[in-house]
Amino acid sequence: MARTVGIGIQNFQTVIENQCFYVDKTEFIREWWENQDSVTLIARPRRFGKTLNMSMVEQFFSVKYAGRGDLFEGLSIWQYEKYREIQGTYPVISLSFASVKETNYISAKERICQIIAELYVQNNFLLEGDLLAEQEKQFFVSVRADMPEVVATIALHKLSGFLYRYYGKKVIILLDEYDTPMQEAYVEGYWEELVSFTRNMFNSTFKTNLWLERGIMTGITRVSKESIFSDLNNLEVVTTTSDKYATAFGFTEEEVFAALDECGLSSERDEVKRWYDGFIFGEHQDIYNPWSILNFIDKNKFSTYWANTSSNSLAGKLIREGSRRIKISFEGLLKGEHLRCSIDEQIVYDQLDNSEAAIWSLLLASGYLKVINYEDMGKIASRREPLYELALTNYEVERMFDSMVRGWFLPAENDYNDFVKALLLDDKKAMNIYMNRVALATFSYFDTGKRASDYVEPERFYHGFVLGLLVDLSEQYVVQSNRESGFGRYDVILEPLKKTDDAIILEFKVYDPDDGGTLRDTVRAALEQIEDKKYDAYLLEKGISAEHIRKYGFAFQGKTVLIG
Repeated sequence: MARTVGIGIQNFQTVIENQCFYVDKTEFIREWWENQDSVTLIARPRRFGKTLNMSMVEQFFSVKYAGRGDLFEGLSIWQYEKYREIQGTYPVISLSFASVKETNYISAKERICQIIAELYVQNNFLLEGDLLAEQEKQFFVSVRADMPEVVATIALHKLSGFLYRYYGKKVIILLDEYDTPMQEAYVEGYWEELVSFTRNMFNSTFKTNLWLERGIMTGITRVSKESIFSDLNNLEVVTTTSDKYATAFGFTEEEVFAALDECGLSSERDEVKRWYDGFIFGEHQDIYNPWSILNFIDKNKFSTYWANTSSNSLAGKLIREGSRRIKISFEGLLKGEHLRCSIDEQIVYDQLDNSEAAIWSLLLASGYLKVINYEDMGKIASRREPLYELALTNYEVERMFDSMVRGWFLPAENDYNDFVKALLLDDKKAMNIYMNRVALATFSYFDTGKRASDYVEPERFYHGFVLGLLVDLSEQYVVQSNRESGFGRYDVILEPLKKTDDAIILEFKVYDPDDGGTLRDTVRAALEQIEDKKYDAYLLEKGISAEHIRKYGFAFQGKTVLIG
C-alpha cells in the first residue's frame, strides 16, 4: 500500500510519526559529520528539502530529542552504531530566516530580532539557579524584538556560551534560508543597510564563536564573501556545481521512479521526466525537485507546482528590466536554445543591475537554468573565465516563464490581445490604437527606476514586447529577433508555420529630436531601413514570396507609438 503524501510538511518528526511518504536522506548526517567542516553553507533552489533536512539534523543531534532514536530506526543512519550513540547528545540552536520578507530595513531587522528573541524564550531555563552571573541575566532578558543592533548581532554568540556551560558541550548552529532577507533587501532597496548588520551577526555567530561545534547554513544563493562573509575563512561552500552532498537535497531519478511504482504511476515515467527532470548538481544529473514530484503523486496531474510555490519576483524583475542583450538571450532560452556565458557563483546583489553574468548566475543558483556543459579550466590557455553552456531546466520552468511574460502585460491584457489580432489582420489603424494603450499601461513596468534615458526605456519595453509575441504566437510563427538578414540585423521577423499565412517584419526606432522631422519621419526611416538592408532576404530564401511579406515601422517617443 502506498504511503500517504503529506504536502508542505517540513518537520521531520511529523513526517516519520505519521508515516508519510519519505525518501531517506539521513545519509547526509553521516556524510556531513565525517567531513568535519566547521561551517557549511549549502546553496540549493527553493523547495529542495533544505528545511526538512535541517529539521532532520536538529532532531538527530539535539539534546531535546534525547532518547528519540525511534525517529531514525529503519533509516540509513541507524545502521551505524557510532551514530546511534551520539543521537540526542548536543545542544542545538536552530533558526530560519524564511519569514524575513519585509519591505524596509527597520522591519527586517525587527523580524530577525524577534526570531532570536524566540530562541531565548525557548531556553529561559538558563536563568534558573546560578549558572549565569547577574550581568549575564540582564543581557539575557534584554534580548527582545526591539533590542539594539549591538545586542542582536552578539545574541547567538552569547546563547552558544550559555548552552555550553549548561550542557558541557559545544553547540551545533543551524540557520535555514539565510539569504531570504538578502533577496528581499535587494528587491526593496535596503541592501546596503542589511549587509552591515548581517555581516556582524554572522561573524560573531560562526567565526569568533568559541562554543561552536559545527554549523550549517542553507539558502538559494551564495552571497559574495565581500558582502557578508568577509570574516568567515572557515566556511565550506557547497553550490549547485559542487559534487558534495549532490543527492542529499532533491530526488534522484531512481528515487522518483521507485515512488511512481509505489503509487501505481509507472506509466507516467516519461512524462514526469519531461516535466520535472533537469536539475544537475555537480556531476550528478537527473535530479528532480521534491515539491513537484510529491504534488504530482498526490494529485496525479501535471502542473507547474515548483515554479508557482513562491514569488518569482526577482527573476521577473531581472529579465523584465534587463537590457536588450538580456532579453535577446532570454528569448533564445525560451525557444530551447542554449546560452554560453561566464558564471560567478558568488552572487553580488549590487551588481545585478549591470552585470549579465551576475543575472545568469543567480538564475542558475535559483534553479531556473541548468549547466549543459562547461569549459575545463585546465584546458583554457588564456586567463579568461571559463564559459558555461546553460539552458532552461525543464518543461515546468519553461511553462513558468511563459506565464511570467504574459503577466507583464496583464495591466493591458485586452488591449494587448486586440493588438495581436490587429497585427495578424493587417489593421494598422487598430494596431496604433491598441499599441499606444499597451505602452501607456505597461511602459514604466519595464523601467529600471534609475532614470533611464528616453532612448533606453523604449528599447527595454519593445524587447519585452517581443518576448510577449514569442510566447503568444509560438503556435503560429517562429519569432526571430536581432538576426542577420541581407545587409544588417532586423529587429523582429515572424516566420509563419503555415504557408497560407503572411510573414511579418517589424523594425523599431526611437524618435530623436536632434534629427529634426516628426514621428512619422521616424516611421518612414524604419521602413526604409527594412528595404535598404534587405531584411526580407531571409524570408525570400525560405521560399516566401514578396507579396506575402508584410513590413511595419514602429516609432517611439516616450510612451507614444506610431506604426506605419
